[in-house]
Amino acid sequence: MKTVVCNSPNHFLVTEREMPVVKEGEVLVKIHRIGICGTDIHAYHGRQPFFSYPRVLGHELSGEIAELNGKNHDFSIGEKVTIIPYLECGECIACRKGKPNCCRNIQVLGVHTDGGMQEYIRVPISHLIKINQLTYDQAALVECLSIGAHAVRRAAIQKDEFVLVIGAGPIGLGIMQYVRLAGAKVIAMDMGEERLEFCQKWASPDYTVNAKENPESAIEEITNGDYPTVVFDATGNINSMNNAYKYTAHGGSLIYVGLVQADLQFPDQEFHKRELTMFASRNANKEDFETVIKSLEEGEIDVQPFITSNVPLDALPDRFEELTAPGTGNIKIMVELS
Repeated sequence: MKTVVCNSPNHFLVTEREMPVVKEGEVLVKIHRIGICGTDIHAYHGRQPFFSYPRVLGHELSGEIAELNGKNHDFSIGEKVTIIPYLECGECIACRKGKPNCCRNIQVLGVHTDGGMQEYIRVPISHLIKINQLTYDQAALVECLSIGAHAVRRAAIQKDEFVLVIGAGPIGLGIMQYVRLAGAKVIAMDMGEERLEFCQKWASPDYTVNAKENPESAIEEITNGDYPTVVFDATGNINSMNNAYKYTAHGGSLIYVGLVQADLQFPDQEFHKRELTMFASRNANKEDFETVIKSLEEGEIDVQPFITSNVPLDALPDRFEELTAPGTGNIKIMVELS
């Protein structure tokens, strides 16, 4: 089967591999779509934490069941599915407490173990979700949107409160959608005018702020001096992450969704003065996937404008740098297999 391998930083290799052998409790999925995300881009350029080479990238996946080997399930050959790409151990403290998304021994497809940039992939049956009412394009975006849905669920958003989302990339845009659906007032902040323009059309925030133009003053004015009670940082940028506390209300919450290879540093006096609640949001759980699937089925979110480029798998190595270069305006690149 055709496979695209990230052999080393900045280098893809198209190769042929043998078909996976499906063991008891596993399923073989024929891949139809792969969404490209920041993790794939960082891994390609050698900037992804928890990563080693060579690696088959790709964890935003949709496809159809090609082979089953297991009992006590309600799946069948040919059904359309999306894949939960976080393979947990089931035994550590996080798993025992119902948080497999931050399992101590987690194996994320496309990061710790080979992902979906191949014609077929073998995964546990337990990590499949049916998406028979969705298109393959929609289904491949479920994981990306689930990151936002998980972060918003963790934040326990209240109706009509001011919520700031820093970063209008794919993850930040997903957070905005679920904050909006929770009934809060969304403030979107980014450094790029093109991203803010797309954000206004797709995520419908109540306010937008350009991070280059005295954002603290703008946010203070929007909130009548109170500042947002919830702030999400989805940038993966250390400067943004170190300064996000400045925009958070006294008694508010700051949630880091983006991941960066650096140390967070901010004044303890400001942290204590505000009595901030600060936490990370990592990956997503099955209930977040189900939340996203329901919102897509019910038409609450239209993902078609989200997909700004399409590319066949065999053309990806030659076009990856062009499609993912800064300034392209791409939001989500969708890799097509059939």
